[in-house]
This record gives sequence, structure tokens and C-alpha cells, in this order.
Amino acid sequence: MASLKDIKRRIGTVENTQQITSAMRMVSAAKLRRAQDAIMAARPYAQKMYATLGEIGRRQKDAEHPLLQVHETRTVMEVVVVTSDRGLCGAFNGNAIKAAERAIREKGSAFDRVAVSTVGRKATEYFGKRRDVARSWTGIASVDIADAVEIANYLSERYNSGEIDHALIIYNEFVSAMTQSPNIDQLLPLSPAEEIAEAGAADAMPFEIEPDAAGLLNVLVPQALEFSIFRALLENQAGEHAARMTAMESATRNTEDLIKSLTLKYNRARQAAITRELVEIVSGAEAL
Repeated sequence: MASLKDIKRRIGTVENTQQITSAMRMVSAAKLRRAQDAIMAARPYAQKMYATLGEIGRRQKDAEHPLLQVHETRTVMEVVVVTSDRGLCGAFNGNAIKAAERAIREKGSAFDRVAVSTVGRKATEYFGKRRDVARSWTGIASVDIADAVEIANYLSERYNSGEIDHALIIYNEFVSAMTQSPNIDQLLPLSPAEEIAEAGAADAMPFEIEPDAAGLLNVLVPQALEFSIFRALLENQAGEHAARMTAMESATRNTEDLIKSLTLKYNRARQAAITRELVEIVSGAEAL
């Protein structure tokens, strides 16, 4: 049986852990609010951008751009897996990695080879032990559009040169503070979401294309790719903070339960020690 000193030391250790988990929960809650505001502002912009692409495609059937062209060859598919740099966020990173493995098995079977690139230290560590990682980005503490531009330029160069024929991005989509859902988006060849393109076909956009569709596509298509990646990074960032806040809140509750249990154990042990001392005193008195 543990001594009173050991139990008291353990209570102190758990209380220190509780302070850490409580502080991490509050920090994640503050960061979540800013990340949630950013993703809520980004979603309408993404929808309008894809709607514009859908309208241009509806009006100009012959308009072409290299990133819109489907490659006839099915040689290499690149998968960009997005996770966090840090842990302590429950199953957040594991769910994204599982979704990536599933996509590689199912969608990668149509290609000769699958290349993997990673965003976030957790994905880099996981796939680095199992595959040759083509490119990795880590240390993105706060998502910036420059990060998305760098990733988009990397994928565009590989797609235009024929090094890859298809590209996917896998990340956790922020649904709510309690829910983050693994999502798989097609990056290349870039194509507007079907439902938005259909909406554009039904209702003409109130604008004219000048000077021509090809010139507009040269500007809009790279931006659409960049913003698709930027949105995925924002979704993942908001989901990470939400998952960590939930995990730390659960950990804080567990420490409270553990402290109560240890305190009860300490009091029982202290009472047993006092009772034992009284028994020894009474026995000694009777012996005299």
C-alpha cells in the first residue's frame, strides 16, 4: 500500500498536470475563435470563385488552361496530406492519416505510382517511415496565404511538366468545435465543384468577360488553386485548435476525477494510520 507521502506527492503531480491542461484548453479556445472567423470568411470567397470559373466554362466551352486539362496518362498521382505539427489533439491527426492511406489504396490503384507530400510534422513523421516523401512543409504555426502559394506553385510546376497526372489534398474539415471530418479534395486537374458549376449554368452571372476568357483564366485558375489549398490549411488549423481544446477539456476533467479519487485514498490511509496508532496505544495501556 502506498504511503501517505507517496499519495500526497501524486496528488501534487496531478494538480500540476491539471494546470497545464487547463491552460492549453484556454489557449486553444482563444486560437479557435480567430481560426473559426478566418474559415467562415474564406468559405464564401471560395464559393464565388468556383462559381465564376463555372460561369466562364459555361460561356466559353473552348477556353483552356493547362491546370484544367486532364492528362491522358495515369502514371503518377500526388497526395498532399495535411496534419498539425503538434499532438495532444486526440484522434485529429490519426483520422487524416487513415483517410490518406484509404485514398492511396482506393484512388491510387488507377495509377502506376503514388507520390506523397506532407504538411505538418505528424504526417511527415508517419509517412517518412513508410514512403519516400516528395516534399514536406512543417513549422506553419499560423496559416498564411504565402504557404498556400508555395504549395500551389510546387504542384503546378509538377503538373505542367508532366511529373504528376493527378493531385489530391487530404485534411480535416472544421465542422464544429466537437466535430472535424477528414476531407479529400481534388486539386489537379482543377475543376469547379459540380453543384456550383450547375448553379452557374442555370443562372447567368451579371458580368461580361473582358478582354477574353483565356486571359481571365490565366489569372483566375492559379488563384483558385492557391485558395483551395489556403482554405484546406485554414480548415485544418481551425480543426486542430478545436480538437486540442476538446482533448484538453476532457483531460482536465479526468485530472479532477483523479484528484478526488486520490484525496479519498489519502484520507482513508490517514484514517487507517490514526486508527492503528490508537489501537497500539490502547493495547499498550491494557498491557500495563
